[in-house]
Amino acid sequence: MASSPTRTVKLPRLPSPTRDRQILVLESIVVIFLVLVGLALIPVLSDGPGRRITAYFATAIGVYPGSDIRVLGVKVGSIDAIEPLGTRVKVDMTVDGDVNVPAGARAVVIAPNLVSDRYIQLDPAYSGGPKMAEGAAIDVSRTATPLELDQLYAAVRKFSNDLGPQGLNAQGALSDVISVGAANLGGNGKLLNTTIADLGKASQTLADSSGDLYATVSNLNKFSKMLRDNEQQIRLVENQFAEVSGFLAADRQELGAALASLARALGEVKQFIADNREGLKKNVDKLAGITQVLVDQRASLAEIIDTTPLVAQNALNAYDPKTRSLMSRGNLLEITKAFGSTSQPGVDPQAADTRPVCAAAASATEALREQCERLRTSGLTAVPPSGTSGVPALPLPPAGSIYSGTGDEGGR
Repeated sequence: MASSPTRTVKLPRLPSPTRDRQILVLESIVVIFLVLVGLALIPVLSDGPGRRITAYFATAIGVYPGSDIRVLGVKVGSIDAIEPLGTRVKVDMTVDGDVNVPAGARAVVIAPNLVSDRYIQLDPAYSGGPKMAEGAAIDVSRTATPLELDQLYAAVRKFSNDLGPQGLNAQGALSDVISVGAANLGGNGKLLNTTIADLGKASQTLADSSGDLYATVSNLNKFSKMLRDNEQQIRLVENQFAEVSGFLAADRQELGAALASLARALGEVKQFIADNREGLKKNVDKLAGITQVLVDQRASLAEIIDTTPLVAQNALNAYDPKTRSLMSRGNLLEITKAFGSTSQPGVDPQAADTRPVCAAAASATEALREQCERLRTSGLTAVPPSGTSGVPALPLPPAGSIYSGTGDEGGR
């Protein structure tokens, strides 16, 4: 009988405890690595790292590390640490990197109610301009804390004590004021209500005219600035007024006498006008005519006024201090031949005897008749070129013929 072949069965290998531990350690390392990478990527994936800011408060009651930092009531960060420094408290905070804070922002501790946690409000919200940088500090002058309840109680207690029997009402003064006020207001409730309503209307009127009031205040401010800029001149004017006042005060008797004399003079003038009303009226009427003449002759008057200085200057120049007389020359053109005639080319200016004065010589004086006769016999005659050798040279080149006149006194 033949034997059957032997079959070999392979069983699966069971994992050893050492291998399992190695796999577990490897998986743990991978998980830790992924966690670290995620933590490292959080700042990168976010809008930016937080901005650290330090604020100094007078007190920091009700705020703790982890308390909120808010802008307009919205949380934008948290408090990192609180450290007392003498008379103030240092608060370190971190604000989200995507939140901009104005460079001059204030930090205020806000208490929503008496029992809830407080938070720090940054005010105002950023709307443009310089931004608060990393590590910036807000001084205590730009921080504020709310009034505590015990402080409020203490203030009310002090106020009541000041008004109580140990204060203003020690002698019953406050009670008297209340009693008098009650007596005065008794039965006047309607009038008081009307007064309050009218005050409300007046306030509304002032509110409607706020622009005008603002302009008035602005103008008063400009006026005050002008007075300040001119302080020296104002002081000078005040000193001068003081001197004038002192002068008038020193001479007040003389000034009073002068005013009394003026009053008497005004009385006499009034009486004079009353006594001579008709005569004054006639004089005024005549004066109106004279004034009209002056108005009609204003051009001539203006010419006289314009030429008077020239006449005075000419008279001054004509005065000869040696002879103590005025040096002058009379040009009597009316007795010349050519007076009033018009010179024409080709016409001898001596052709016609145009002497209007000499024409009436028959009725003139003896001296005038002699002068006219002398002019009649001594006319102008043309001088030939050969006869001008001894004549002085003229300042201008000659034009036309040269004439010479002879008379009783010789040639000219």
